[in-house]
Amino acid sequence: MRKKRLFSSILFFSILLIGCNQQVKDPLNWELKEFTFANQEDQEFGLADLKGKIWVADFVFTNCVTVCLPMMANMTELQEKLKEEKLDVELVSFSVDPEIDTPEILKEYALSYGADLSNWNLLTGYSQETIEQFALENFKTIAKKPLDDTQVIHGTSFYLINKEGIIIKNYNGLNVPYEEIIKDIKLLSKE
Repeated sequence: MRKKRLFSSILFFSILLIGCNQQVKDPLNWELKEFTFANQEDQEFGLADLKGKIWVADFVFTNCVTVCLPMMANMTELQEKLKEEKLDVELVSFSVDPEIDTPEILKEYALSYGADLSNWNLLTGYSQETIEQFALENFKTIAKKPLDDTQVIHGTSFYLINKEGIIIKNYNGLNVPYEEIIKDIKLLSKE
């Protein structure tokens, strides 16, 4: 009887400790390089503004006729779900077509989706070459504008970044696993 109680106690505390030590599963741990670009208000915004905050990022452009439409709708839905959960998370969308996407155009585009721009920054103000290198070097994704086409080839992931500016995970931005993202954000919030 005593051994049974001891075993039960050990089992209980082991489960408790495992629960306390939960972390995001299979983290990427990609470190972001410093950046400062222009947001939809034509104000400088960069990694320094995001230090100490959890954020979700993606790559879109306003002239897009394919994947950006559902991605913007999905990011807007994620923003609503984060509000419902009372999670303080920043959203950042990098334009992959900076020659077209001025701050004013990005702002109008986001508002057309019902975005709340109080915690969502849409960034531009760099060259095409800069965003192509930035996407590849930091997010390990493509952002390439063909010479003979208006449509930019780019990745469709949503990226979760922790308070230290480390990319922790990427998710499908077209078929978004909202519950998984929210669960992972809650885990990062406890760190």
